[in-house]
Amino acid sequence: MPEQSSSTNASIGSLSADSRAPVGIFDSGLGGLSVLRAVRAQLPDEALLYVADSLYAPYGERDDDFIADRTLAIGEWLVKQGAKALVVACNTATAQSIALVREKLSIPLVGVEPGIKPAALQSKTRVAGVLATQVTLRSARFQALLERYAADCRFLCQPGHGLVQAVERCDVGSAGLRALLRGYLQPMLDAGADTLVLGCTHYPFFDATIRDIVGDRLALIDTSVAIARQLERVLEQHGVRAAPQTADAALPRFYSTGDGTHLRQLVATLLEIDAQVERVLIPSRRTAPSSQPA
Repeated sequence: MPEQSSSTNASIGSLSADSRAPVGIFDSGLGGLSVLRAVRAQLPDEALLYVADSLYAPYGERDDDFIADRTLAIGEWLVKQGAKALVVACNTATAQSIALVREKLSIPLVGVEPGIKPAALQSKTRVAGVLATQVTLRSARFQALLERYAADCRFLCQPGHGLVQAVERCDVGSAGLRALLRGYLQPMLDAGADTLVLGCTHYPFFDATIRDIVGDRLALIDTSVAIARQLERVLEQHGVRAAPQTADAALPRFYSTGDGTHLRQLVATLLEIDAQVERVLIPSRRTAPSSQPA
């Protein structure tokens, strides 16, 4: 689900962005491409900037202060590039830092959160599985979701250790990956789950492999479309939605704090775009420039 609040510490009239400015989309690595894909489908006229903080992925193994530090630094960098809005397309970053970043940035933010509510509404057995990072599962935001929506539905929460790393190396279907997923999913099936929440934006890339493993026994909850619709509402609310283009909108621009090789590969596979990926240096309090390879 999109993280619902989109207010900022700037009034609508004080925003300097105009409708032609780009939307920034940020993830710890490649998972946010699932959100970018949905945003392009929902808002085809918007210019998009995508940043993968691949040098420091996965965030699910980082401490909370590090995650907040990187999220704020990349948000500030995107503001300097002229972004009119920011999509934090990372469940872990949203869970740990969205409130802080919203206080600091002058543009509207849209975060993400696991689809607990739609899973609770959809499950017929009243048992649902959740795959998410350990940081997301332990966060106060996630626990609040469970308390709000899980009164009569049992949620089986499984940390997806190793799954983000698999996507980051473009592995979405190897034998080892299938075995890892099967180990996470079989206990859910054994417990009677009929619904699975993909609680990390990396995980939709496993859709086909999960289907091969579980067939139609689990309904998959992927919230990327809901995030794109929330972004549409936020842009309209602030009066900065792009006007319809007479020609095709420019292709998204891609940036990575890593070497960008896997980002380019996944963009080609997922979006069918032969994109150049620009490597960028985005220093922050916890990551001095000298600590990053040249």
